[in-house]
Amino acid sequence: MRKRVYGRKLSRGGGARKALFRGLISAIVANGKIKTTKAKAKAIQGQIDRLINISKKDTVSTRRKVLALLGNDRETSQKIFEYISKAFPNRKSGYTRLIPLPVRRGDAAEMVRMEWVKEIEISKQPKSKKEKEKIEKSTKSKKLRSKIFRKK
Repeated sequence: MRKRVYGRKLSRGGGARKALFRGLISAIVANGKIKTTKAKAKAIQGQIDRLINISKKDTVSTRRKVLALLGNDRETSQKIFEYISKAFPNRKSGYTRLIPLPVRRGDAAEMVRMEWVKEIEISKQPKSKKEKEKIEKSTKSKKLRSKIFRKK
């Protein structure tokens, strides 16, 4: 008998499942597409629709809701508000598509590539002088460290 239990468990506890969903959502926002199992993709598809629909109304309360759903991931929530919600002004749902891939060799799990229905260009250009200086400093220190370790 069906007991009306909502959602997919994916053989995980509540905290691990929530962390998995947050990670998958932030990955698709950052990269534009992800390769995952069909069950995981279907589990987060509704959450992605919900996040984008909430973010279309850009208010302080909606920003707080999205931040809460993403576990205070500010980068991801900022990208959702600035780029993704503006890319779909007239659409109400169905922001992602699932493209079937060959089954995984190890356990024959159905694999899919999840991507946005529309191509979204997320510019990674820094906005202010402070951000530019911060990026320059970090790249200089990385180059210096790589030179130090290569001299061996």
